[in-house]
Amino acid sequence: MGAQPAFPYDDRDLDRFRETQQLAYHCAEQVAAWIEPGVTERQATAKLRHCLVRAGVQDFFHVPFAWFGDRTAFRHFHTPLQFFAGGRRLEEGMPYVLDCAPVVDGYTADIGYGGKVGDNPVWDLLARDLKVYRDLILAEVRARRPLNQVYAAVDAQLAVHGYDNRHQVYPGRVIGHQVTRTTARGPAGVNLFGFGVRTLQTLGRELISERLHGRSPLWADGRSSRHAPTPGLWAVEPHIGFRDVGIKFEELLVVTEDDAYWLDDDLPHVRRWTALEETV
Repeated sequence: MGAQPAFPYDDRDLDRFRETQQLAYHCAEQVAAWIEPGVTERQATAKLRHCLVRAGVQDFFHVPFAWFGDRTAFRHFHTPLQFFAGGRRLEEGMPYVLDCAPVVDGYTADIGYGGKVGDNPVWDLLARDLKVYRDLILAEVRARRPLNQVYAAVDAQLAVHGYDNRHQVYPGRVIGHQVTRTTARGPAGVNLFGFGVRTLQTLGRELISERLHGRSPLWADGRSSRHAPTPGLWAVEPHIGFRDVGIKFEELLVVTEDDAYWLDDDLPHVRRWTALEETV
């Protein structure tokens, strides 16, 4: 296995990644404020895309997604096509997940936003417990555990909680993936299989380069993830479920040669946990 690469970004780069992530979450919050019973997944993704483009997004790592009801837990998902937004209508008491990945000047963010309409006590419990996974992942990565072992630690915590691992339903069973500054020359705004053409070009180069060094830009539980966290930015998305309710966050984790930290703590799920702690 080759030596670990140096951390590739300076403070200005990190500021730009942070701005893009804030923009993505701001648009997700706007859609969350607009969403109501009767809205379909397709309408929610169209609203999310419109907000992002209006804010200056030129391209997408992947197209926006929205999942309602039991689809937040990926129940009965058997093909990649089922991830795309459909005609499911939001009903009172339903959970939902919004996921978008804007690219601004090549700087990529990939975020997940969980919400609900009306009362849903199971969602409330999952939303509270999600903090445990954010803290656990950071501690494990800081300890330089191999990525597949961090994945296993998340599975062990899920067993303690009695929840399901739902990120294993994503293609490749990924809990995360590396994010870089896109430098490909392909046409902006053009998508293939839900991913931007520039994304596919960049990701293809990374897969080849990383595999040559015994690493992978995709973080899962298999052999290709049996390596220490690679310095750079990782979009991390623990997705947990219980029965017909699923929730996740997705945000950027900074991994340096000898440390790790979340790029930004001023995010909706972190603010929600802080507010809960203040009421106790």
